[in-house]
Amino acid sequence: MALRSRPSLAEKALSYRTVGVTLDEDRWHGDTHAGYQRRVRIGTGTTHWEFAAAEILRWGVKTRSGFTVEGGDTVVAGDRCWLVAHIGPLRIHEPVQVVGVIDEADRKGFAYGTLSGHPVSGEELFLVEQRDDGSVWLTLRSVTHPPKGRWRAIYPLALVAQRFYRRRYLRSLA
Repeated sequence: MALRSRPSLAEKALSYRTVGVTLDEDRWHGDTHAGYQRRVRIGTGTTHWEFAAAEILRWGVKTRSGFTVEGGDTVVAGDRCWLVAHIGPLRIHEPVQVVGVIDEADRKGFAYGTLSGHPVSGEELFLVEQRDDGSVWLTLRSVTHPPKGRWRAIYPLALVAQRFYRRRYLRSLA
């Protein structure tokens, strides 16, 4: 019996239209955005900032939340990789593309978009910031829609899993 191999990431297209939606700061002020946003304080001081800033740009928010990243050790704009969710004995391979990287003195992070074959359709952003008072904050933004294809039928379950992982993300760099 032959094993089915995963299609190449190069063959996949982004599965949503508004690329960069989570990177657009103006869109996320007030309550007019259509998506999820949460900011949490994860620490204080230079040592915590240096830790969080380094971890976020090497997929730490994902790997410290229970994912494996196949295809890259660091976050690079334009790169494509497989995020592997570990749910009990299941391994769900999620194809994504990094659509933006933020690498400023007091702000570090990235956004990725889903590729065809992902259990949801949309974009997520993970951003750490150090404020003037030394506090370190993590921002999570997400815009999610039902995907096309075989995953559409289980979209409600994917939303439950998404809420579970969001709680992990918000604690991952604390």
